[in-house]
Amino acid sequence: MEPLTETEIRHLAEQALAYIPERVKHYAPLIGVTYGRITIRNQKTRWGSCSAKGNLNFNCLLMLTPAEVIDSVVVHELCHRKEMNHSDKFYRDVLRVFPGYWDQHKWLREHGDAIIRRMTG
Repeated sequence: MEPLTETEIRHLAEQALAYIPERVKHYAPLIGVTYGRITIRNQKTRWGSCSAKGNLNFNCLLMLTPAEVIDSVVVHELCHRKEMNHSDKFYRDVLRVFPGYWDQHKWLREHGDAIIRRMTG
């Protein structure tokens, strides 16, 4: 796959800024959590993260994945508002809200590196 141009990356970030906060707004009440600031980044190692203060970061490259994958990352990060770890309890919360999580996790594991490589060239 071709490396992304700066213009393409900027466009993906704009798309993500329009799309991902709406998905966060949709899932937060289903999980029963609040959140702080939402930031879109072009990261080389992470799809998303959640700070101890409840701020959420998402990789703009998520816009190159299926909508279900984006939702799985959103749910994953929002569930960190309850559990800042990857315990069984954390994954029970994830699966309660998003039963197909493991399928999307598998898709990202299989295709994610190729997408990330487009960022790094």
